[in-house]
Amino acid sequence: MSEPISALNHASYSGIAKIEECGLQGMITLRGDLSDKVLAKAVKDATGQKVPGQREALVKGDTGVAWMSTDELLVLVPYAEVDAKLADMVGALSGTHALAVNVSDARAVFCISGASAREVLGKVAPVDLSADAFQPGQIRRSRLAQVAGAFWMDDEQTFRVVCFRSAADYVFKLLKVAAQPGSEVGIY
Repeated sequence: MSEPISALNHASYSGIAKIEECGLQGMITLRGDLSDKVLAKAVKDATGQKVPGQREALVKGDTGVAWMSTDELLVLVPYAEVDAKLADMVGALSGTHALAVNVSDARAVFCISGASAREVLGKVAPVDLSADAFQPGQIRRSRLAQVAGAFWMDDEQTFRVVCFRSAADYVFKLLKVAAQPGSEVGIY
């Protein structure tokens, strides 16, 4: 059996911000009634976090949960634990109208870090990324130029970006161009 590898094998680029492909990340899409107590307990057991509110991401390192829509969460767990966490979650949700699916290998994750991280992401996503409008603990689903993506902030100078694995090379190259030295716009 082959060993799992990330989409771009930890590719990185340093410009006005650092762009890094983060490697393997366990991800479970969880759909259901987000106010259901059984679902909330399954999320808490898997991540230690409560069910997030609208556009909220409760993530620490490679573990957490992010709001994706009114009936969908993205549950993040260490890659090595995703199968066990999914099995526990499916068992806990037995009898509840919910769906939990391992999407780890269908996604790629990038980190944008540095003082110009907001500017780099702001060039490719139609979202107000000013400090007044977007803070750590928030998530947005949006476009990254021509492809779908989602992103949140780990801290004031670090974004984590999730896209489909099939678009990983495009997103990496897009972020590299947005981070080229001399491309500063100075909006953030």
